[in-house]
Amino acid sequence: MIRLARTNRSLFAEWWWTVDKWTLAGLFSLMLLGGVLALAASPAVATRIHLPPFHFVYRQMAFLLPSIGVLIGVSLLNVRQVRRVAAAVFAVAFVLMALTPLIGPEVKGAHRWLQIGPFGVQPSEFVKPSFIVLVAWLFAEAQRTPGVPGTAIGLGLFGMVVSVLAIQPDFGQLMLVTMVFGAMLFMAGLSWGWIGSLATLALVGAISAYSLMPHVASRVDRFLNPESGDTYQIDRALDAVNAGGIMGRGPGEGVVKRILPDAHTDFIFAVAAEEYGIIAGLVIIGIFASIVIRTLRHALDEPDLFVQFASCGLVALFGLQALINMAVNVNLMPAKGMTLPFISYGGSSLFALAFAMGMLLSLTRRRAGSHVARQSGRGIGA
Repeated sequence: MIRLARTNRSLFAEWWWTVDKWTLAGLFSLMLLGGVLALAASPAVATRIHLPPFHFVYRQMAFLLPSIGVLIGVSLLNVRQVRRVAAAVFAVAFVLMALTPLIGPEVKGAHRWLQIGPFGVQPSEFVKPSFIVLVAWLFAEAQRTPGVPGTAIGLGLFGMVVSVLAIQPDFGQLMLVTMVFGAMLFMAGLSWGWIGSLATLALVGAISAYSLMPHVASRVDRFLNPESGDTYQIDRALDAVNAGGIMGRGPGEGVVKRILPDAHTDFIFAVAAEEYGIIAGLVIIGIFASIVIRTLRHALDEPDLFVQFASCGLVALFGLQALINMAVNVNLMPAKGMTLPFISYGGSSLFALAFAMGMLLSLTRRRAGSHVARQSGRGIGA
């Protein structure tokens, strides 16, 4: 246990005494589980595609260490700095995301990545958290300062983001962004008429995607009627969960990782359930749930609208992404191709989640509310 005197006025000491240590411990626990499950799942995947057995393990460790630095570094920022960093990251990441359909390689029929040297970067992963913080700021200013068109600007930004996601196409991320944005509109007090109109547009968009995109229709049809197409990955994931039982087959004894191509990414929850049992699955669910619940409880007592909206939006993004991944693994939702936060393999996802949770930790620090309250008279200035 780190011990620092309360009289210590250094930046790190102030951070240590004000950060939510339970949330921090939960995030580090997920990172640790990610490392353990990378060892469990990825060697079999790497061997199957003729790579060195620990190829993905070494890469995950290489991603993990700097992501911890990002998490802690961003959590040291004050509220105003969080706003500024989010705006800058959004501007850069959105431009890169808009370029992916033009210059990005095609992977499984979509253009979502940019190749930078030996690494692939998925800009949409960084757009999501920065967009949420930016919209939270706009919504808060619209309520705090009469005449500021924050809600209208937020709706415009949402339209820009989902348009590019639809072009890529990436309907999993589009759906996730839409759900979080809808929740933030509700928190911001938008009228039921507006919310109903946006929900209708979302429904029209979903029907259009089903009608015009064969791969979307195929996933939905296979979920509703498994006899209509290939459900191999979902079937094997369900077999793995069932085979694991209460206590699991044991470390290294799993079978699903040897036959599923996405065992180290989309279906890592099934690997965990097979080797370590339902108990491990419940532990993972419990860690995610505790982080979400603690953040929402903090938001209830938060006097500043920006911190309230941003922290709720960020934790909704985090929790919904985890929920979607685990629901797909047990066939409660159609396949989405979404990672399990901090546990699935992936550099872009890990860095973007570290950035998002660093902002969350900054906003939920005990000094955050009073800091913003002191700034509340300064209007929309960053």
